[in-house]
Amino acid sequence: MAHLTKPTRYDIKDSNIALLGSDLEKRVREHAGDVESAWNEAGLQVGLQIWRVEKFKIVSWPKERYGSFYDGDSYIVLKTYKKDKESDVLSYDLHFWLGEDTSQDEAGTAAYKTVELDDHLKGVPIQYREVQGYESAHFLSYFPRFIALSGGVATGFHHVSSLPPPSARRLYRVLSPATTSTTKHSSLVIREVRDEAASLVVGDVYVLDRGKELWQLNTKKSLGKERFRAAEFVRELANGRKEGAEVHVFDEGGPGAGKFLAAFGDGTILHPEDAETSQHQPVLHRLSDSTGSVEFTQVEGVAYKSFGSSDAFLLDDSTNPVNPAVYIWIGKEASLTERRLAGQYAQHYLYRKLEGGRKVAVSIVKMAEGRESEEFLRLTKN
Repeated sequence: MAHLTKPTRYDIKDSNIALLGSDLEKRVREHAGDVESAWNEAGLQVGLQIWRVEKFKIVSWPKERYGSFYDGDSYIVLKTYKKDKESDVLSYDLHFWLGEDTSQDEAGTAAYKTVELDDHLKGVPIQYREVQGYESAHFLSYFPRFIALSGGVATGFHHVSSLPPPSARRLYRVLSPATTSTTKHSSLVIREVRDEAASLVVGDVYVLDRGKELWQLNTKKSLGKERFRAAEFVRELANGRKEGAEVHVFDEGGPGAGKFLAAFGDGTILHPEDAETSQHQPVLHRLSDSTGSVEFTQVEGVAYKSFGSSDAFLLDDSTNPVNPAVYIWIGKEASLTERRLAGQYAQHYLYRKLEGGRKVAVSIVKMAEGRESEEFLRLTKN
């Protein structure tokens, strides 16, 4: 009997924006070919487009499933818009989203193909690397409801309305991320989490899918809109079951809440929220090869005037408690080496600085001089 080889799981510490010259890039090139037909319709009009990576291929994601992502997959998301409604000029935000269980090949293909799409759009897009569980508020704002589910193209995947396998359960965490100065609203985020006591945290709403029964737990610090939208989600699950499902809603401290917690083992309690202990202080670094060798040095201040067109820069705002990110800024006259290495330096810098910490997965945002994001311009306006 032939045995299937399990794909290598993607490691977050690997570089995944600048792949030029790597073995992974060569492998992606072999499978992907030089021309990507999916880009023929990309960015032609205002709106949102999503593609999923399927064995080195780029496949359109059905519009009815926009907002649903699987942790075993990688996706490319393009937002086309007009900064000036009276103008015909189009702008783009280009994201690649990496599920926590995506394979190295899928992650590499998503990164490489994102660069390819950026080239197809003449370098106009602002590029974002999004990692499951650490998505930017800007990315989440595209979706009235964002759902991260277990599964993927390599393993098969389930629809949220389908029954769990016999003797299995599913646990969902419902929360609303913070709204930033550049997003108009916050999205409802639903994440399928591990079915274990460690997943239960103070401040959110939880849905335990037991097949014929659906249990909703509202913690004391959860928001009213989270409770309401979670109830909508539960009704959707129940309505999708051919034989229906009983719905039970529990409030922390109220009747039945102990029953919900006991389903995860005796003595189960809600865990405290993660505390942010670091002080928010952006830091700017210059990447330059003007001396003949590549130098990466810190620059005093983070004002826009500190940036120079002949180099590439890295603005570290990873300790921002609302919208943590590392920004890569490419000057108009930056060398090819600086352009190629900027993404790798950002990833390696972030991993070295925060090794062992969760924030290694914060968003990396890459932009060209004159095409900066609003959040970046806000940070550098002084």
